[in-house]
Amino acid sequence: MSFNAKQTSSSIASLASAVLLDSKSSALAKELAGSALSQASTTKQTSARMEELASKILGESGHSQTVLSLAGSVLSQANKER
Repeated sequence: MSFNAKQTSSSIASLASAVLLDSKSSALAKELAGSALSQASTTKQTSARMEELASKILGESGHSQTVLSLAGSVLSQANKER
């Protein structure tokens, strides 16, 4: 199995934290934020489910820049073999 050693950057971790603390954030944004934060300062990789969700989001229009940034970060930390 291939390993992706990328971790969530401090700027994305801060963004994810803000999303989780904001009661107005969408469930989708919070899900991506949780995934991104779980990969900060650790070797955890994106799950297949989150990889698929992030990929779908990046292929659609109408999402906020925050959601797109979180999706890009989550997807960049996916297992390279999938």
